[in-house]
Amino acid sequence: MRKLTKIVVPALIAVMGAGTMAVPAQAQAYGRHDAGHATPVRNSNIRADINGLNRDIDRAFARRTISNREATSLKRDAIQVQRLYQQYARNGLTRTETRTLQARVDRIHVALRAERRDRDNRRG
Repeated sequence: MRKLTKIVVPALIAVMGAGTMAVPAQAQAYGRHDAGHATPVRNSNIRADINGLNRDIDRAFARRTISNREATSLKRDAIQVQRLYQQYARNGLTRTETRTLQARVDRIHVALRAERRDRDNRRG
């Protein structure tokens, strides 16, 4: 009996230790591990970019470099990004979510630049 406990107890400890090691790796695969969440700095940066986007649209409209229709369309896109940010931020932003939001903000900035340069005062 003594030999059996000498063999079984270390085996059980090894199995239990291996089981706890697998959890962080599995959590990482789904992008929800603590290291995958956005830091407060990254979170505030994306929020500032979204707010800056709204400010840039308002400024372009006030300077009459884009039309009301163009501004409305760009604002609608910015609102969608804001809603997506709020949805993602409930559980903390992952790196993937941060990249997605940043890509959408960048796309709207490119569209705003194109609208300012076209000088035709209509969308597209």
